[in-house]
Amino acid sequence: MKCDMHVHTIHSGMCTIPGMSRFCRESYNHPEALYESLKSQGMDLVTVTDHDSIDAVEALRSRPDFFLSEEVTCHLPGGTEIHVGVYDLNDRQHIEIQRRASDFLSLHAYLNEQELLYSANHIFSGLTGRRSAEDFRWFENAFPAIEARNGCMLERSNRAAADFTRRTGKVPIGGSDAHAMKSVGSCWTEVKDARDKQEFLAGVRLGLGEARGASGSFWKLTRDVLWIGCQMIRERPATLPMIFLSPAAPVITLVNYILEVRFVNKWTPRVLPPLCDGQLIAEPVVEEVAA
Repeated sequence: MKCDMHVHTIHSGMCTIPGMSRFCRESYNHPEALYESLKSQGMDLVTVTDHDSIDAVEALRSRPDFFLSEEVTCHLPGGTEIHVGVYDLNDRQHIEIQRRASDFLSLHAYLNEQELLYSANHIFSGLTGRRSAEDFRWFENAFPAIEARNGCMLERSNRAAADFTRRTGKVPIGGSDAHAMKSVGSCWTEVKDARDKQEFLAGVRLGLGEARGASGSFWKLTRDVLWIGCQMIRERPATLPMIFLSPAAPVITLVNYILEVRFVNKWTPRVLPPLCDGQLIAEPVVEEVAA
């Protein structure tokens, strides 16, 4: 069975880019259209991981192959921000998760108490800001799963995440992280021989899942940015004059591409030292962290 375990809809809130948060959404994917697109691309199960929201559930709750998830924005004890994918939760759990989102230790305890599956997403990306060596200690010791393949991240970022996942024995998660419809279903998690949602999620927990699909690129990100801009204008015609800024989209995505390359090049040698006969040459950067 296959499932894109990281995808967004119109319920992911407003864009976080300064100056655009008042009129541009993070995503313009409508839940029903998203569902149909995922099914047409061969996904056996469908979930939605909107930012700190489960509002898409009302449109999809009746679908037998749908399960509810979300992407929680929280801060690690050192003050850095992380996006946490939480899978197959219910409405009450969402409320309790959001109550704890600003306190990672409390959130971590609750997720474990409820026996929920959760992952640290795009850990080799600067999407959520600065990173510290302590963060990677938390990723190793406080998370059962790591997003090993993300359809919006660079290939080198995904390779580093997959390597980290293997070295630390974490459960791999794959998802498109699609904010634009063209990218939906570009990455997924696959569990062979699973026959329903319960068997699929049990297989993921046991590490039997595989993260598959295509990584992001400069051209893919540029396409998605332009698509989101078009949808913004369609929803808010008053923003039509901004169409003259569209030639700047490739410049913006190029700058983002360069920053992402610098980010992963900075952290990969620090977190993933070279291997010698399958063993770490140096002491690993990650060490025991009390929960």
